[in-house]
Amino acid sequence: MVLRRDLLRYVAARLALAPVMLWIIASLVFLLLRVAPGDPVDALLGLRATPAAREALRVQLGLNQPLAVQYVTYLRDLIGGHLGTSLASQEAVGQIIKASLPATIELGCMGLLLGAVLGLAVGFSGAAKPEGSVDLAGRLFGIGSYALPPFWAAMVLQLCFAVWLHWLPVGGRFPATLSPPEQPTGFYLINALLAGDGTALLASLRHLALPAFTLGLLLSGIFEKVLRLNLRRALRSDYVEAARSRGLREWRIIRRHALPNALLPVLTLGGITVASLIGGALLIEVTFSWPGVALRLQQAISQRDYPVVQGVVVVVAALVVAVTVAVDVVVAWIDPRVRF
Repeated sequence: MVLRRDLLRYVAARLALAPVMLWIIASLVFLLLRVAPGDPVDALLGLRATPAAREALRVQLGLNQPLAVQYVTYLRDLIGGHLGTSLASQEAVGQIIKASLPATIELGCMGLLLGAVLGLAVGFSGAAKPEGSVDLAGRLFGIGSYALPPFWAAMVLQLCFAVWLHWLPVGGRFPATLSPPEQPTGFYLINALLAGDGTALLASLRHLALPAFTLGLLLSGIFEKVLRLNLRRALRSDYVEAARSRGLREWRIIRRHALPNALLPVLTLGGITVASLIGGALLIEVTFSWPGVALRLQQAISQRDYPVVQGVVVVVAALVVAVTVAVDVVVAWIDPRVRF
């Protein structure tokens, strides 16, 4: 009962901090956009527009109001679930995000899965046989994959697998010659499975493979380092030495005693990595012309489209906060030491 009370107190504290974090992020993006150089009126009308046309558009967009009034209006609309209208296309920001978010989630989940599998496999191999050639190769792999510039890695993989070998498409989410499967989820892989369309499924996987592998390769070094360090620390702990003294096999000691404790930091890392996916996905989506929110965000920033930038950042921040809180709760439920 005491442990359950502690867990509920921890969960309540994390949930209470979530709205505060979102308010800080929303306020920062609002202020940074206003103080950044450039004017959305110039982006929409160009520098040759007449002063009267510029002023009329400024009044229409509400940019003539004081900054405090704009901020209060922005927060009121945000609380009410209204993300605004794009200055460039006059399309609702919510619809823009709804159309592009599934592509980013699909790419991010597949990249995170590939990165975790690849990194954990390399890290486990190195920790199980420390100070050997496998451990050295794993360390070099972790350092190299973590240090790779995303845009450079993406272009090299495009050159190898798309230009030279012609195995995979160079970019895009679906072939232009085919119609994507029409289902309400927005995820092409799930849509193809629901429709039983093997051609669409294969086409989606071929287009997803290269950007997802690139993103997974960049993330794998983090998982490799965390698992290797924690697993080696666990293998030197007292409870592992006690298990060895009882005559248990080394593989059983690793699997039953050391590995479960070493995986807890990896679980926490998975939640933190969701935030870093946004920065990596931006360069990956731009390089591969992947129609996700990161690519849409880059376009909105170049156009000084305030509502789209604000809406995308707030929605992505809400997803990151939700995933982080969920991971923290799971870790606290597994490991009672986190609650104190």
